Amino acid sequence: MAIIEWEKDETVAVIKLNNSENRQNLEFAQTMCRVLDEIVEEPSISAVVITSTDEKSWSLGVDINWLGKQFQDQAMDNIKLFMYGMNDVFKKLLLLPVPVIASINGHAFGNGAILSCACDFRFMKSDRGYFCFPEVDLGIPFLPGMIAFVRKAIPEYQFNAMKLTGKKVGAVELAEHHVIEKACANSEEVLAESLAFAKTFQKKRGIFKEHKKRMHQHIIQVIDSEDAKYIEPLFLMISD
Repeated sequence: MAIIEWEKDETVAVIKLNNSENRQNLEFAQTMCRVLDEIVEEPSISAVVITSTDEKSWSLGVDINWLGKQFQDQAMDNIKLFMYGMNDVFKKLLLLPVPVIASINGHAFGNGAILSCACDFRFMKSDRGYFCFPEVDLGIPFLPGMIAFVRKAIPEYQFNAMKLTGKKVGAVELAEHHVIEKACANSEEVLAESLAFAKTFQKKRGIFKEHKKRMHQHIIQVIDSEDAKYIEPLFLMISD
């Protein structure tokens, strides 16, 4: 089984994250880019839903074990490829000519929560699972591009609180602050609601793409112009 697969449900492409905690590494970034490219090449697709096949986790963010091994092996180019690769994923999601819905059926931590913010809409189950930015406790700063597109998904006052405290937030609170479309009872309901919402979209790709391009132009500019100055020197951790 591939770590990421997709299948059609009528006109919706359902992306399945298959790697348990769905931690992000170079293979994750490259596979997600390939999957998104395949979906765009399928003209019958009018929306995308991203779900997880794991009962507990949607995505727990960066694969710390993989990252640690790259540092140990002094494979710095792999780390840079991963970071640029994830930026490619984020940009593809921000500019995809169809709506992208994150169907968050488990924990979304760190880069997992950030990944969901690059999507256009979010649904989340409320019976189990938290949404969290633990980077402030781990000594990891956000890249400027991440900050830019998380702000389009989370109201500034809520993002400020979550980013600076690292607190875990559940679906009900996220719904109250309009971070997600709906807090769903369980895994079955969150996928059903995400699919039902996705199937309401039958927009022409040309105009949908142009809307997203103009809406997110400033975000893409930040990713392309500012992130490299932190990626190239691998300014990833702050210890004091």
